[in-house]
Amino acid sequence: MRGAYGVLLLWSSLSWCSSPFLRPENIVHQIIKINSSNTAKTSSMSTNMNFLLGKSAARLALTSASMIAVLLLGVLAGCSSAPPAPSPAPSAPPAGMTYPALNGSSRWVISSWDELLGFEQDDIGQAWSAMVSSCARPLTVFAAYCPHIRALSIAEPAEQRRWLQTHLQPYRIENTTGETRGLLTSYYEPSFSGQRHQHGVYQWPLYAPPAGFNAKAGWYSRQEADTYQSAQMALAGKALAWFDNPIDPLILQVQGSGQVQITEADGRITNARLAFAGTNQKPYQSVSKWLAANTSLRNYSWVAIKQWAQSAAQPQVQQMLWSNPRVVFFREEDVPATGEGPRGAQGVPLTAGRSIAVDPGSIPYGAPVWLLSQGADNLNRLVVAQDTGSAIRGAVRADFYAGSGDAAGVYANRIKQPLWLWVLWPKNSPVPH
Repeated sequence: MRGAYGVLLLWSSLSWCSSPFLRPENIVHQIIKINSSNTAKTSSMSTNMNFLLGKSAARLALTSASMIAVLLLGVLAGCSSAPPAPSPAPSAPPAGMTYPALNGSSRWVISSWDELLGFEQDDIGQAWSAMVSSCARPLTVFAAYCPHIRALSIAEPAEQRRWLQTHLQPYRIENTTGETRGLLTSYYEPSFSGQRHQHGVYQWPLYAPPAGFNAKAGWYSRQEADTYQSAQMALAGKALAWFDNPIDPLILQVQGSGQVQITEADGRITNARLAFAGTNQKPYQSVSKWLAANTSLRNYSWVAIKQWAQSAAQPQVQQMLWSNPRVVFFREEDVPATGEGPRGAQGVPLTAGRSIAVDPGSIPYGAPVWLLSQGADNLNRLVVAQDTGSAIRGAVRADFYAGSGDAAGVYANRIKQPLWLWVLWPKNSPVPH
């Protein structure tokens, strides 16, 4: 580590350096698609940044005609001594997303590149593909740089690093009390098998949005959806797939998307991605809390929860499911042959190991971020804010996208550790406020 700041980070994280062997299942994550309008929070705050800019003002009072010549000479002299203008950004930028107002939970503190521990060693090229993906729906402030970002896709990491340092300014993220340390968790895209129709042991469905669904109005709780006739009528014909156990669809709802091999009625296999399409707007509650209060189970990994559900009485399993009132609805998509990840809240595919979910009231979607975290996995790397989740709230808070499949799930379940974040923002652009 370089400098006193690095020593401080290491010292302050000693109590966090070992994450639990298996963290409780307590993070609900939605991978969502947004439309072209700005869906982020619009509450405003006064950004607490110190810009090193000089300001001057002059009040001119003309009291006689003889002063006019003097004033003109003064103006000309001032013009001749003005500092040179900064290099202009590329002209005619493509249209992009406007960034949201922050919600008052964070402040951006101008920082030095020396604070970004491990920056010189990171394989920047791995993150560059995530930056290129963000250019499909860029923030307006980044849109002008997207031709450069795309062109540098084949550049050497050293050249990519120089570009970042030339055009972007690091800002350390703090909460409103000045605390810089936050929390990193991880999520993934699970992969399961299911059937298209309810049959035999396949009794546990995932649904598309019900008839008459209004995403803003909310809907029945999980227990009400299972027991009210009106809810069941609205869900009739909306099942996308049926599963042979209740935990696989629960995992898909927590993670926000997943890949499913669906057996059709004629025996064909459809490889589908079930992507987030909305919720009933009820609060998420971790089933691990119910298990802790009502059973002897103390290992809350998905594997352990699934084993418990296989041997527990059916009414007890149902009560566990109902303890989480939140219901997530899905839409079916093809799995791209390119293997690209699911689309996050920014509306672009996620990149394993280089995309994070953030609170958009603290960090705008599409912003490059330097991430430093220590614990089950020590991470010093460039990532891009491209997603969010209902449990991802606060200034220094992120969910690390680990990729797809079982190995990614094992990794994601281990990550619960301290975090520091720096946003990389265009030097000549005002920060969100």
